[in-house]
Amino acid sequence: MKKVIIDKNDSGQRLDRFLKKYLKDAPLSFIYKMLRKKNIKINNQKGKPDTIIKEGDIVQFYLSDETIEKFRGSQKVKKSKFSLNIIYEDENIILINKPVGLLSHSANKEYGNNVVDGMIHYLYEKGEYNPRVEKSFKPSICNRLDRNTSGIIIGAKNSQALRQINASIKEGKIHKYYKTIVKGEVKEEGIFEGYIIKNEELNKVKVLDQEGEDAKKILTKIKVLKTIKKYSLLEIELITGRTHQIRAHLSNIGHPIIGDVKYGDKVVNKYFRENYGLNGQFLHAYKIVFSEIKGPLNYLKGKEFIAKAGNRFSKIEEDLFGS
Repeated sequence: MKKVIIDKNDSGQRLDRFLKKYLKDAPLSFIYKMLRKKNIKINNQKGKPDTIIKEGDIVQFYLSDETIEKFRGSQKVKKSKFSLNIIYEDENIILINKPVGLLSHSANKEYGNNVVDGMIHYLYEKGEYNPRVEKSFKPSICNRLDRNTSGIIIGAKNSQALRQINASIKEGKIHKYYKTIVKGEVKEEGIFEGYIIKNEELNKVKVLDQEGEDAKKILTKIKVLKTIKKYSLLEIELITGRTHQIRAHLSNIGHPIIGDVKYGDKVVNKYFRENYGLNGQFLHAYKIVFSEIKGPLNYLKGKEFIAKAGNRFSKIEEDLFGS
């Protein structure tokens, strides 16, 4: 019989979710069967899937060591393929400036070429994360960016930070700002409303002006920083955070982002591709503001963090609008 003592990073979740992570290679049917047969107990009692586990609880596995090891899977951390560009770090969070072309998280089983794997390897090398000590928690990110969108990603080093940051984002207490260059002279500022529908097969969305079936409401705040007749430099604040929201919404109002191959203007894209090597949308998540945050992370309240855009973006902005 193997005993596992629940610590702070494991607490606050359902027992079945903990077991899915702890026995990550086990079929879900196996986990529920072992709970029913009392081969997995909690505090010497029959374990119920929806039991919320707490720090100090003891999960007992009446399984062979071979079975546990088989379903635990590999606990090794592989070396990442890139170095993180860190703009801020403390004992709870890490802010990473993601470059263009890098995934936020793994899209398949290929390891290394994404922010999450890079962060895990970085924390492992620092001695702040050890998969053999942790039972169910892995450092994780709290927001995602498209592959060709650069900028700030918030990483959580512990489960408490992850829950608190996610709750603050959901409550609108953490404000995310983007810089972008769009086609045309933008004359109106303010909060723009729309309704978005996602096509899963094409991984593309459509924005409607009026509410429709399966459409979700979106709110995008637009501020004009600089403008000329052909192009405008904008600051965008995401009030709602839907897939491709900024890209599709700006295209819908007649101001597509330069370089955007899905929602952009082909002629404009060709010009910037040939003259600047721009092969994706000019969109950079440049600023995060923690307007309010409660609990152990309240030291972040009022703090603002800015991430510099890459050289190509800076060159385009300077050539169009000056320094």
